Amino acid sequence: MQIHTNRLAGFTLVEIMIVVAIIGLLAAMAIPNMGSAREKAQLQTIVANLRVIENAKELWATENRKGTGDTPADTDIAPYLRNNKFPPTLVCNETYTLNPVGTPPTAVVPSKLGTYAAGSTITLP
Repeated sequence: MQIHTNRLAGFTLVEIMIVVAIIGLLAAMAIPNMGSAREKAQLQTIVANLRVIENAKELWATENRKGTGDTPADTDIAPYLRNNKFPPTLVCNETYTLNPVGTPPTAVVPSKLGTYAAGSTITLP
């Protein structure tokens, strides 16, 4: 008496284990890159915010006939920013400093971000 089995349907345990191992390897390679990509995006957003603040300062100085060395208040440049709000949307609880006209604004990051250590100051390149 012979028992006939249908070997055409389904996957074997070995095949499933190989697929799971390949997915695990791909995930192990991708996850570290996601963390660095996130930090890079945060850093780029902070630099973009610094550019927006610098442009707002220049507009404020031009419209109010201010010169190099005059420092605007937060409320002075708020109308030139999105949603009339200073500081712009924060990425990682950074602190922005306006500085006088002619001096680029700065941001201090509270935690490590890319090549910047915690407490580092970021300026416009």
